[in-house]
Amino acid sequence: MTRALSSVICGAEEKIEKTSVWDPRSEYRFVAARPDEEPELWSEYLAGALESYTKHGVLEALQYEQLRDGRSTTLFFVAVGPDGSVSGGMRAQGPHARVEQVHAISEWAGRPGESELRAMVADRLPFGVVEMKTAWVADGAAHRKELTRSLADVIVWGLELLDVQFVLGTAADHVLKLWSSSGGEVSSRIPSTPYPDERYRTRVMWWDRRKLPVGPDAHRLARPGTAAHAGRDDLVELGRSV
Repeated sequence: MTRALSSVICGAEEKIEKTSVWDPRSEYRFVAARPDEEPELWSEYLAGALESYTKHGVLEALQYEQLRDGRSTTLFFVAVGPDGSVSGGMRAQGPHARVEQVHAISEWAGRPGESELRAMVADRLPFGVVEMKTAWVADGAAHRKELTRSLADVIVWGLELLDVQFVLGTAADHVLKLWSSSGGEVSSRIPSTPYPDERYRTRVMWWDRRKLPVGPDAHRLARPGTAAHAGRDDLVELGRSV
């Protein structure tokens, strides 16, 4: 199921090769694709997201009608089992050109932390900012615990494929530890927000390619020898903390 992918990123056409990775921990193959190039796979991803968000009572946060045509999604990532079924995934928006394009801004709109979040995004835009969103894992998935852990590593793979320095994500308290396992840092400068509703306390998280964990088990979905593993001279250390 290895696939080749053509993508238009920041106005430049690039060829992204080898866009599937076998994950020995979860025993799934993770595939990256564009919605318009893999419409059937995109439909399977959407169906799983719709089922998951509906079950957890957060369907409004999915924004399904705005999402379904795929135009807001640069890449999506799915976990494909031995039988070919999709058991989980997430998607990327960006790289963003303006602060107003960042969905997370709307989650803090009119609430404490909005201005600070806008400033943090503005600082990072010149170096590449992508949002990772709409993550889900099927309840009946085999090796579900391992799959969930590996889904966090997809974020680092996204950094590599989209060649950006920063990923922005928002997450409720109960999954912060999971997302932190792949190198994400919770912003101490931005207070939590009740998104999508009062049941949740959602936080801002950043992944910075300069600060990713290293070692034999770190971000295992990134291909050895690529920029996600190696140091990058063109990445910057920002003065502002998260």
